[in-house]
Amino acid sequence: MNVRRHLIPTAAVTALGLAALTACSSDSADAGNTDKFDVVASFYPMQFLAEQIGGDHVNVTTLTEPGQEPHDLELSTKQTAELQEADAVLYLKSLQPAVDEAVAQAGAKTKIDAASLTELEDHGSVEHDHGHEGEEHAEEPSEEEEHALDPHVWLDPVKYAEVAKGVGAAFEKADPDHAADYKKNTDALVGKLNDLDTRIADGLKNTTTKVFFTNHASFGYFAERYGLTQEAISGLDPESEPSPARIKELQEEAKADGVTTVFYETLVSDKTAKTLAKDAGLKTDVLDPLEGITDKSGGDDYFQVMESNLSALRTALGAK
Repeated sequence: MNVRRHLIPTAAVTALGLAALTACSSDSADAGNTDKFDVVASFYPMQFLAEQIGGDHVNVTTLTEPGQEPHDLELSTKQTAELQEADAVLYLKSLQPAVDEAVAQAGAKTKIDAASLTELEDHGSVEHDHGHEGEEHAEEPSEEEEHALDPHVWLDPVKYAEVAKGVGAAFEKADPDHAADYKKNTDALVGKLNDLDTRIADGLKNTTTKVFFTNHASFGYFAERYGLTQEAISGLDPESEPSPARIKELQEEAKADGVTTVFYETLVSDKTAKTLAKDAGLKTDVLDPLEGITDKSGGDDYFQVMESNLSALRTALGAK
């Protein structure tokens, strides 16, 4: 995979999910062919929002299949047609270049870019700067690296709630007949996300270490929200290979900061993470970036997987 395209100015992500398959899988009625409000979502985090906010009033189709790594998604002719016929498209600009291009050409009445509904941040590309996130790059960064924006906003419940509010408002405007229900559902979802934020903050308040290792740099917003330091083996690109210098640096940091665990994820290879863990004498565990739900995920929906992530982090960080 090309790292460059994950480091372009805006950021991207949209939705798919295994939960609530009856209403929301790609096996449901084609977009544009139902008497409901037809929404096409690019991948799981966006699909989940459409499900939760739309309720019975929406028909959701998804562009990323369960278990499919979303970054390299290529669209079929059928999927491109669905974008043309949909009442609304929910996506996160720049995460999936093929989706961006198709959405730009689509005739959907309402186009909702989740990246525009909250503030995206540059958390750096660990593999490029070979240092701690937030530090100055050792070398003069290219323009693309300087302006790399992290798309993984859904892993921060507070920012995800901001996106949810924006999606709810867009649904209300696009389908005013059901605006009251969309507002009610949005308020309920935001309330659940606020509760989750509180549980995570309380659960990670007192820990032996604040540093955790991940397969790729997807937990930047999460780490920032809860006072932790994410050290990623790779950068924002989940399939980029770390340099030998980066591996050596992580081995040294594990000793210095009391790191116990190298986390890998469900949709990309765990080979590098397990090799690092073996060489450094560390444990491995799953920290799921929720880019798609599979039978290997720690639950059936966003909230269950986030609770599973919290439990794994509490163990790895030595929560008291």
